[in-house]
Amino acid sequence: MRLNAKALGLALGILWGLTVFLATAWIVFINSPGDTLATLGAFYIGYEVSWTGAVVGLGYGFVDGLIGGLLLAWIYNAFLPKPDLP
Repeated sequence: MRLNAKALGLALGILWGLTVFLATAWIVFINSPGDTLATLGAFYIGYEVSWTGAVVGLGYGFVDGLIGGLLLAWIYNAFLPKPDLP
């Protein structure tokens, strides 16, 4: 069974984007000082632990998950055996 690369990319993009957004929003909401999420700033340019950073992280997370899902489906489909032609 082949994977639909667009569907997997979109699903992982939405999932990862929302995860970064919600994790950042939670840290901002409870006002917890910590450097755990701040390290994402090394990978996502312009990201910081703030409400603005949550939106920036949502965008970067979506693109990151989209590309990851597309690559994952492409690699998976590349290793599937070729169907026998009659």
